[in-house]
Amino acid sequence: MSNLNKCKSNETAACCCTDIGTIIDNDDCVAEYENVFATQALAQEKLQLLTQAARDIESEPCEIISQIDKVNSGYQLAAKFHFCCGAECLIFQLKLR
Repeated sequence: MSNLNKCKSNETAACCCTDIGTIIDNDDCVAEYENVFATQALAQEKLQLLTQAARDIESEPCEIISQIDKVNSGYQLAAKFHFCCGAECLIFQLKLR
């Protein structure tokens, strides 16, 4: 019997591999975006791009909650994207980089 490290992850005896379910466990399915833009049109354009990116990834409808507020330095876009699973959320976040 092998002596494996018993923590949250399920390691195997081969090369300290970890089960993918311990990395993407569907506990975090919400991605948030916030930024200030010079104009309201630029903020709306970015929201459309983010929305399309979410729609391209989703397997079930992604719930999107957003708002654009006037602030001293321009227009602040705040948006939350709630995906049905953690993998989709992770892919969306990687696309933002």
